[in-house]
Amino acid sequence: MIILIRKRVFLLSAIFCCFMTAMAAVLWFGRLPAVPAFAARDGAPVTVVVDAGHGGEDGGATSSGGVEESHINLEIALRVNDLLRFAGQRTLLTRSEDITIADPDLNTIRQRKVSDLKNRVALVNGTENSVLLSIHQNSLPSSVVTHGAQVFWNRQEGGEQLAETVQETLNGCINVGNEKHAKPIPATIYLMKNITAPGIIVECGFLSNQEETNRLQEPSYQRKLAAAIAGGYLRCAAGEEVS
Repeated sequence: MIILIRKRVFLLSAIFCCFMTAMAAVLWFGRLPAVPAFAARDGAPVTVVVDAGHGGEDGGATSSGGVEESHINLEIALRVNDLLRFAGQRTLLTRSEDITIADPDLNTIRQRKVSDLKNRVALVNGTENSVLLSIHQNSLPSSVVTHGAQVFWNRQEGGEQLAETVQETLNGCINVGNEKHAKPIPATIYLMKNITAPGIIVECGFLSNQEETNRLQEPSYQRKLAAAIAGGYLRCAAGEEVS
């Protein structure tokens, strides 16, 4: 019993450490002449749009055992949203439950998927001074050993800096011994191509890797991922440079 309690305390401490390290950076850099990456513009505060990818009948990537990414995306996104709001950041969720945000009067799945993406773009572009954090899961069935969290950025100013800072935080908390590099998002990704705000996609793990799929379904691991993502954003917003 004592061993189990100690393990639980250690895990919770590790999760808390990821977030509090970023909070310390925010407080410290607030006292230095650092230039915030994202700041109020024309009187409009920054709003972080937290996007849980897919939803409803669109489950996204699926593991060999039938685990859909949309449910995991939502759990992590809700936690990211809570942490950012706790830190005083204005946020907006694209969805807060397992639904599509497509127009309701469409019949085919294809029409609804297109509408869903267009509505996400409209939400981001219609939010003044926004930054997008889009949460997803990866899959690579041709290499079931591949695992880890990776970040991709769009071409808007600030996107690359945000991606690199979040990636560095994920590498320190999640990808230890399996560090990855942030990369530009392919031009074929509709959401990231059409938004006018800086944005990143965080691929939190690989559903093609069974061990990682099991971890991604654990609330404790979802909290750890959320802490790293929220912490990475706060580091970037505070003006901390990637080492």
